[in-house]
This record gives sequence, structure tokens and C-alpha cells, in this order.
Amino acid sequence: MTELFKFHTQIRIRFHETDAQGHVNFGHYLFYFDVALTDYLRSIGYSYQHMLADGVDMLYAGTRTRYLSAAYFDEVLNIHVRIGHIGNSSVRFEFQVFAERDGRAVAEGEITVVMVAHGERCKIPVPAWLRQAAGRFEGGESISAPVSRTAPNVRMAEEPSLYPMKPYGFCGG
Repeated sequence: MTELFKFHTQIRIRFHETDAQGHVNFGHYLFYFDVALTDYLRSIGYSYQHMLADGVDMLYAGTRTRYLSAAYFDEVLNIHVRIGHIGNSSVRFEFQVFAERDGRAVAEGEITVVMVAHGERCKIPVPAWLRQAAGRFEGGESISAPVSRTAPNVRMAEEPSLYPMKPYGFCGG
């Protein structure tokens, strides 16, 4: 399935990430996903620092993780990431984790972010720059919602109430 993911980053498991059972503690996978998401944004040409300079930020609205096999101290993991969905104000990043040594599937998951105005914490539409950068990187055109044409592997939908931000709302509303 990694052929659908054009980007990955590597993480070497540190001892403090393991638990009494000797494998990676389940919570660390969210940190691995966060590192991969940040590296992915940088690789498509829009680092988190650039995003903040443009007055945009992301809030993590939801996560999902599925554990497939154990990973241990000093193993190297390949964390694959892609944008799986772009809505009006949200983006879902999808992840697949594989052990470098033997290629076994270790975990999979997703993080859904809601775009907000930096400093104001109110929802804003997904910026055009992110749609364009994702479209270029994933091999398609600029991604805009709603449209009938999308970049390969990116599902689009309008979702005005999918991730309600209480007490945050859309800026100016």
C-alpha cells in the first residue's frame, strides 16, 4: 500500500519510548505521526513556520491509531504520510508505519486538523496554498473544494459541520 504514499520519514525508537513490555508504548505513535506530518508539510514546500508567518495555524481535532505489530528499542520505523482528505476547514492526514529492517506493518492511523487563524483560534477555510502544494506534490492540480476533479488519492467533500469548533467558530461569525 505504500505506493499510494509519496513521502515518508524515518524515526529510530529510543529507549524511553518503550514500556514495561519492551515495545513502543502506544501513545508514542501520535508523536511519530506528528513528526511525519511536520516533515511532510516541509517537503511539499510549506513549513509550519511559514504557515504561522501567514497567520494560519492547525488544531488537532481528532486522531485514530491501529496497532498491527510490536516495535522495539533501536528499530528504525518508516512513517509514511499523505493527505487523505481536504474539506472546507479541515485536512485529514493518513499514516502507515513499517519497520525498516523487515518491512512489517507496525501501525496505521490518521490525524484530522482544523485550520484556524493564528492567535484568534477561529476556523478558516483551508488555504489555497495548501491545496496547491498538496496537488503539486501528490501529482495533481491545485486541490479546491468542492470540485469534481481532484489530485490522485485525495478525497474531497464539503463538511461545514463535521468538526464544529466550540467555543471557536469561523472568523467574523
